[in-house]
Amino acid sequence: MLWSATDTEPDANSAFARFRSFAESRCGTEFPDYRAVHAWSVADPEHFWEAVRRFFEIGTPSDGRILDGEMPATRWFAGATANFAAQALSVGADNDCALVVVSDDLSSDTYSRARLRSEVAALAGALRAWGVESGDVIAGYLPNSAEAIVGLLAAASIGAVWSSVGQDYAASAVVTRMAQLEPVVLVSADGYTFAGTRHDRVAAIREIEASLPSLRRIVVSARLGAEPERGSDLWIGWKDALQCAGPVAPEPVPFDHPLWALFSSGTTGTPKALVHGHGGICLEMHTMLELNMDIGPADRFFWYTSPSWMMWNVLAASLVTGCSAVCYEGSADPAKVWSLVAREEATFFGTSPGFLRATADAGIEPARDHDLHALSSMGSTGSPLPASLHRWTRDAIGVPVHSSSGGTDIAGAFLAGAPGVPVWAGELSAPALGVAVSAWGHDGTPVTTGDVGELVVTRPLPSMPLRLWDDHDGSRYRASYFDAWPTVWRHGDWVSFTPDGSARLHGRSDATLNRRGVRMGSGDIYAVIEALPEVGEALVVGVEETDGEYWMPMFVTMAEGHVLDDAMRTKLCERIRRDVSPRHVPDDVIEVAALPHTRTGKKLEVPVKRILQGAEVSAVLALDAVDRADILDVFSSLAASRRSRTSGQVSTSQAKGALL
Repeated sequence: MLWSATDTEPDANSAFARFRSFAESRCGTEFPDYRAVHAWSVADPEHFWEAVRRFFEIGTPSDGRILDGEMPATRWFAGATANFAAQALSVGADNDCALVVVSDDLSSDTYSRARLRSEVAALAGALRAWGVESGDVIAGYLPNSAEAIVGLLAAASIGAVWSSVGQDYAASAVVTRMAQLEPVVLVSADGYTFAGTRHDRVAAIREIEASLPSLRRIVVSARLGAEPERGSDLWIGWKDALQCAGPVAPEPVPFDHPLWALFSSGTTGTPKALVHGHGGICLEMHTMLELNMDIGPADRFFWYTSPSWMMWNVLAASLVTGCSAVCYEGSADPAKVWSLVAREEATFFGTSPGFLRATADAGIEPARDHDLHALSSMGSTGSPLPASLHRWTRDAIGVPVHSSSGGTDIAGAFLAGAPGVPVWAGELSAPALGVAVSAWGHDGTPVTTGDVGELVVTRPLPSMPLRLWDDHDGSRYRASYFDAWPTVWRHGDWVSFTPDGSARLHGRSDATLNRRGVRMGSGDIYAVIEALPEVGEALVVGVEETDGEYWMPMFVTMAEGHVLDDAMRTKLCERIRRDVSPRHVPDDVIEVAALPHTRTGKKLEVPVKRILQGAEVSAVLALDAVDRADILDVFSSLAASRRSRTSGQVSTSQAKGALL
């Protein structure tokens, strides 16, 4: 145990404590702790979510059933109305801080609540003046800037659908995503600065314009200096856009009206656009941020993210709590980011295991090197947080770090930190409120506590997608999440639950290792190998080959100053044998210069497996969705080398030669 229940217990005036009292008065039942509230939330979801709606004063009530139908065709709050922008803008006094926007050079700009309301209303008025109607799509091609937040809220105000991509994406990647949405307005910037380098995006905007004939207006913010040269008559500067029409206030829309379209990672083809609704997102964000994470008006909420990742949507949604959101568009240099956490007096900092690993590898101890007196808790998501790194955070940072798991799919969390619940190393403390999450075997029944099963959700959630874009008959949606069990959401992760109710993730179930009929998760191997100081990162895949053989290699990057020689290979294999099991020992340990990830930091286990089986790189993933697409060719070379072997296995030394 890293942090006890006392360490994570919120004060008596927290949102969770007040909501618990509110729920007790409505139900006539006492809920002594978080787990009792959670049990009620999944046993009686209709009354739980109605209590959330009432407590946080979200929209207008339903005129019918709160929850109607089974997954995947569930409908929530029929006849009710809501507006995400209204929810975000209605809290706080005019002079309260809403946003702190920090550039790569750490210069900053502060938005009061009044300024944010004014700019959102002005842009909403401009959108209306340009003929944008409810249901039209507004695209964002922006850094993590105020313009992105204002664009989202302005679109939501008038019932338009927002969708954004960060400016680190090339124009072709933007078009691949946005063409399916047919946006009518593009909100963009002339460029951004990252790690001291200016990146001009004017040419990219012109390319996007030429490829998206649906565009009727392009708003360009001058972030690199002077106003950029106009690309066409469609272009208008940001400042001019805010002055071209009268202000428009947020308008109520149906509870299930589309709010935004978020893109899947695109590692298995064209990224899917997942559509979420106003009401469901309002419910999820209030619940996740205020009840699970204890974020409120006194907080300064900083999550390192970009508009391409759903955590940016969470950062924007933190405005519903009344907190100040810190938006940083610069590089993830650990020293710079931690100095920003200290300078801005962030009370909550969210990041990824990769960033925490980079901090540790750089020899930085944040609590020693910076004044973190304001920081009270942290979040980590994107991939499992290894136990060894989790323990390091306790010693080097000194505040509870809550690991969470959810996804773009629901714009929220299945498993998360929880008030008054201990934090165990390498574990996710509890199911999030309202989430009926379980570990199931292939027979569709819950596995024994401690055993690994498919992560499933057995009750509907209001933030589940309304649909996938252009999936008119729902077939792609059903195939994505309901292929195994028609009315149960299968997320694609391996998970196990402890007797204490916490959870451990064991990797993607669609990347399952299946050796001689024994199914295993790669996460157990990563937890052991990536805890070693000699290793930077590891990737394990199981490859079913054409000759009926099963090959299970482990690819590793080595930490600076270390090499993968025979002695090190033996050490790694023996450590896996000792700390996991003999079955988990790989057939080969192969050093690579780097490992590829999605742009949100997830390992590409399935695409690498398919490449090693002989698939063309272009057939298994979109290259613009990968951080190091150049690395993928080395896996193709290894696959070709194995196919051409005359007998036996390609040697580890041969494989290493192909990859380094």
